[in-house]
Amino acid sequence: MKQTKRDFLTLAEFTPGELKKLLDRAAKLKSGKVRKTSPLAGKSIGLLFDKTSTRTRISFQTGIYELGAQAIYINTQELQLGRGESIEDTAKVLSRYLHGIVIRTYEHSIVEKFAMNADIPIVNGLTDHHHPCQAIADMLTIKEKKGKLKGVRLAYIGDGNNVVNSLMIAASLTGLELVIACPRGYEPDRNIMKSVNEQGAKVEIVRSPQDAARGADVLYTDVWISMGQERELQRRKKIFKNYQINKELLALAKRNAFVMHCLPAHRGEEITADVLDSNRSVVLDQAENRLHSQKALLEMVIR
Repeated sequence: MKQTKRDFLTLAEFTPGELKKLLDRAAKLKSGKVRKTSPLAGKSIGLLFDKTSTRTRISFQTGIYELGAQAIYINTQELQLGRGESIEDTAKVLSRYLHGIVIRTYEHSIVEKFAMNADIPIVNGLTDHHHPCQAIADMLTIKEKKGKLKGVRLAYIGDGNNVVNSLMIAASLTGLELVIACPRGYEPDRNIMKSVNEQGAKVEIVRSPQDAARGADVLYTDVWISMGQERELQRRKKIFKNYQINKELLALAKRNAFVMHCLPAHRGEEITADVLDSNRSVVLDQAENRLHSQKALLEMVIR
């Protein structure tokens, strides 16, 4: 019989109240004013990665240590998965050793299959369709800088990828206003967009980066070519060449607007170096907040 557990595969599994509680906890952890404890002492958490990583791996590994647990990094190519063992069998076996698994992989169905077959919590560290841990850190960053989330206008410029899918759900949970400027054919998941708008979210798609940026509180972008899309490099560069955050675009936003990027960044493509490295950029705060928000998340789901 499976023990009661809570997986975290998408932000849609949170209520607005739960996300607020998580963000409040993350802010307290970041403040350093919380008495140091080891709520996960004696536990082992696997980091099962198909994709290479900087922020996801190091922030989770550090956070797990700071919560008193040990992180076990698992390269999928070094498992029997690489020799044909099924995800189902792997999930069941790892459930006997670990107290939770963070997975960073390609198809979203992989984390879903792990969750269905594991007796321990599964956390989505990233899939091609969702990046919920990034979206939590993004909400923490915006709330820090603006003092609120409801009514803040976030303009996302570029590819409608996994980050945008998670930002749409975050908008539905927080009251954030999200406008997405992307080329035709590169929109985020329309089913997610339809669902969140039916729930009262304010999410829209436009074609013009200028239209999105006008009056925005935050400008956000990501790479034009995500991991696994390298063969499309030249074609995507042509399609997205006008979807760049630069000084001209930033000038259309509010005077106190700031710039976000989930990193890694390709200076000169989706964002210019002078903007990314300016005092209007909060990308390093955003990256740091992966650590604090994920610690709060692990406290919530790992038992």
